[in-house]
This record gives sequence, C-alpha cells and structure tokens, in this order.
Amino acid sequence: MNLPNQLTMARMVAVPIFIVVYLMGYNIPAAIIFILASVTDFLDGYLARKHNLVSNFGKIMDPLADKLLVISALVCMVELGIVAGWMVIVILAREFTVTGLRTVAAAQGIVIAAGMTGKIKTVLQMIAVPLLLLENWPFQLIGLPVDQIFLWASVIMTIVSGTEYVYQNRKVFSM
Repeated sequence: MNLPNQLTMARMVAVPIFIVVYLMGYNIPAAIIFILASVTDFLDGYLARKHNLVSNFGKIMDPLADKLLVISALVCMVELGIVAGWMVIVILAREFTVTGLRTVAAAQGIVIAAGMTGKIKTVLQMIAVPLLLLENWPFQLIGLPVDQIFLWASVIMTIVSGTEYVYQNRKVFSM
C-alpha cells in the first residue's frame, strides 16, 4: 500500500480515537486530532498527484475517510446539542447519495473522483468542525460567529455539490 493510501487509512483509524476523546469532554485534544486527520486529507492527495500514485483505492477510500471523519464529528455535536440535527441529515443525505452513485458507477466500471465543489465542501466542513470544537475560538472574543458562518457555508456547498454530482453523472442511473 502506497503512502497516500496509508495516510487515508490513518485518517480512518483516527475517527474512533477522535470520538472517544471528544465525547469525554476533551475539546482541545479532539480538535488537534481532527485537524491532524484533516491535514492527512490534503497531504495524501498532494503526494498521490506529485508522485503519480493516484489509485482507484485512493479515489474511493479518500472521500470515504473524509465522510467518516466529518460526519462522526457532526453526529457527536448533534448529541451534545451544538449542531442542528437537520443540518447533519442534509449532509448525510448528500453523502449517501454520492456514495450510492459511486457504487452504481463502480459496478459499471466507472470511477467517479471527487469534483471541485465536493472538495470545497470538504474544506468548509474541515474548517467548521474545529471552530465548533473550540467554541469559535478566537472569534468569540470579538463576537463574530465564524464557526456558524463556516457551518452554514458547508451545508449550502453540500447541497450544491450533491446536486452537481447527480446531474453530471445522471447517465449512470440509466445504464
């Protein structure tokens, strides 16, 4: 297994560690784990492209690892009353739809890689989550709800990217 794929798998392993640390009330260590795991997302993609290590495994597992990381954090935040449940439902609906689309495509020998709007959505989520974990620090000092701005932007981009994936790959459903 190449290094980018190892980083993807490390991100998946970080998920249960993050959950335990966060639900035990250790927000700062949880934020650090989340940020480090998020950095592996950018690093694995960079290394895969730079060293020509792009693989079908990476194209499929990298977005899945991102989903596991972000959704785990958001579901924990719903449990703790920090994020509205409907927001997570919208995000989950998009993720299930895109994953289903990728599964149907894969059965037809087609690999659907992450698109730009999906990447933007992921970046917005990976910024929103640590801000939420850290209770909007340092922006709460000036009364600017940056955590909520990024959360709302990520929900909006979730809808945009999900719509784009379905529209651009609608032929998969008719095969």
